[in-house]
Amino acid sequence: MDNYVCTICGWVYIPSRGDSEGCIPKDTPFEELPPEWVCPVCGVTKDMFNKEK
Repeated sequence: MDNYVCTICGWVYIPSRGDSEGCIPKDTPFEELPPEWVCPVCGVTKDMFNKEK
């Protein structure tokens, strides 16, 4: 599973960690995050994330 980085604040979504603030369990791929999910730091939507290289 790929990590994704927020293009606004630089926060990285790491699937093996999930997002406890957003109630996203560990091992959830970025592609399976709900459409309403937002960056826990700056609040932008999924379309503002890029796959980490």
